[in-house]
Amino acid sequence: MTTYRARPVTPATLRELRAADESGRPLSPFTDAEGGAPLRCCLRRSVPGERIALVSYAPLRRWAAGTGARPGAYDEQGPVFIHAEECAGPDGSGGYPFGGAHRTVRRYSRDGHILGGELVGELGEDAFRNAFDDPSVALVHVRAVEYGCFLYEVRRS
Repeated sequence: MTTYRARPVTPATLRELRAADESGRPLSPFTDAEGGAPLRCCLRRSVPGERIALVSYAPLRRWAAGTGARPGAYDEQGPVFIHAEECAGPDGSGGYPFGGAHRTVRRYSRDGHILGGELVGELGEDAFRNAFDDPSVALVHVRAVEYGCFLYEVRRS
């Protein structure tokens, strides 16, 4: 059983991103010929032949809008893959997707400021328990090391 939950991009946000991404660009879907793209809508890798899109997304900005946080310079946006059309979301099996590679677990305060990060070789309970041991941590972003891209958010249970 997992104590912490990987959170996909919400369906409401996905609808907005499919209309125009955080940079104001319209959706530009394509057929994924190779597969393997980390889809933030359903937290799995794409398979060849799926229609996906690469959009600009600002996860901390979205969280801050709902909490009143003011991340200032920490408000960054970057590229994420999503299905070009609505999907069923995560399969409900739990766990921590996109493992098998080094990841960065980045911690944020209630104000939306970075409190630090940790390079982890294995995404699991220990990584998140360590991150949330500090009571000033409000949420965590899991990011890819190779490109720094946002993969998903984890909050306290």
